[in-house]
Amino acid sequence: MEFPVTRMRRLRKDQNIRNILTETKLNPEDFIYPIFINEALEDGNKEEIKTMPGQFRFSINDAVTYLKELESIGLSSVILFGMPEIKDEKGSMAYHKNGVIQQTIRKLKAETDLVVITDVCLCEYTSHGHCGIIKDGEVLNDPTLNYLSKVALSHAEAGADIVAPSDMMDGRVASIRKVLDLNGYQDTIIMSYSAKYASAFYAPFREAVCSTPSFGDRKTYQMNPANSQEALREVKLDIAEGADMIIVKPAMPYMDIIREVKDEFKMPTVAYQVSGEYSMIMAGIENGYLTQDSIYESLLSIKRSGADLIISYFAPEFLEGKI
Repeated sequence: MEFPVTRMRRLRKDQNIRNILTETKLNPEDFIYPIFINEALEDGNKEEIKTMPGQFRFSINDAVTYLKELESIGLSSVILFGMPEIKDEKGSMAYHKNGVIQQTIRKLKAETDLVVITDVCLCEYTSHGHCGIIKDGEVLNDPTLNYLSKVALSHAEAGADIVAPSDMMDGRVASIRKVLDLNGYQDTIIMSYSAKYASAFYAPFREAVCSTPSFGDRKTYQMNPANSQEALREVKLDIAEGADMIIVKPAMPYMDIIREVKDEFKMPTVAYQVSGEYSMIMAGIENGYLTQDSIYESLLSIKRSGADLIISYFAPEFLEGKI
């Protein structure tokens, strides 16, 4: 039937009708909150991140206190990013038993019921800022796998529910799965950053955790933004190696990838609304170019594209009912 028999506006005539016909909805459990823990900070002295207005670096105790507050209003999951006091060429504090993340995991598991996810990478812990082991100015793939596996195992031993390798080394999911299984952590979930693009939208994050590479860039291991079929290959390989969940990163500039991944593999699919997406929207709001409604719309669009879960710095605003 065509107009005037069919009038689509009937289905939008008031808020109650729009509510019952809403196809995509955001729920508290859809969100994973990323938080930064700085080992050098004293309690009560959180640091505002200049490139990410409204986001902070916390001490271990302050991070746990804040996350307990968010849990009380509906937060289910958190992903942890650490800043160690000491960095070296091999990122040894990333897998130290008493590293900043390992301490935070133990405290969170003792004091909350949150699903604790950990970022598994070396870039925040290495003196050179790259995600792997360096030799003669090159990021070495295979030697890095052993170190990443040690990081993941140390997180599992501390009590992490999910480990999330973000380095983009080839074969790292299989290496981590093997080490976890051999040490009795066969139930630890791997949430792999399978389609992680070499994106300009990461810039605020690198300032937040002081992980800008001291030379070169990460384009030899992170994905070319022009490629979509390559993303499907990356995801397929990670699934074959034992990944339980898939991450696409960034989110909004890559919603076509989120949809393709979800449709192709039917896997639990996570989208990371990264620091640049967050800061761009915040700058628009602060300058009067956008309204608060743009936050909700951005999150809704990511969910509509096929994401089951969203890693977002806007999680507190959603949980607090501000958007």
